[in-house]
Amino acid sequence: MIQEQVILVDENDRETGVMEKMDAHRKAILHRAVSVFIVNSKGEWLLQQRALGKYHSNGLWTNTCCSHPRPGESSLETAKRRLGEEMGMRAELSKIFHFIYKEPLDDELTEYELDHVFIGVSDKEPNINTNEVLNWKYITYDELKRDIKKHPEHYTVWFLKIADRVNQHLNK
Repeated sequence: MIQEQVILVDENDRETGVMEKMDAHRKAILHRAVSVFIVNSKGEWLLQQRALGKYHSNGLWTNTCCSHPRPGESSLETAKRRLGEEMGMRAELSKIFHFIYKEPLDDELTEYELDHVFIGVSDKEPNINTNEVLNWKYITYDELKRDIKKHPEHYTVWFLKIADRVNQHLNK
């Protein structure tokens, strides 16, 4: 089995090397990531519930999809690839911002990522990859905010960090 590699970066997103994905999470090394948000024409957000077999944050709700660029792959290429692989969808994507976060996870892993955030619009229903996604739903931002307030433990750490910022971008 081929070990997935991630692109290590500095705080200015300059590449500093590559490392096996699990090693980067065990050693808390800064690496590049992408997060994709799909909204429909009614303004509802497409969320996914991560599959139970995922190596971290399994069973939690999060943005439409996320991943790590492979060596030699751009963040936009990764975002489009993973939208297809996880959700069975295509959409025009635009980068809206990037941010750095560092958060401990379960199993002695740490997310330390420079995350490029993309947004797209689609009214299609996903055709999910059940190895990646347990469930999905379209939800209004107001409903989402109410649920996050009641049950923040149902959501991934990165999603909680960026949901408001994505919403501000959508309301410009």
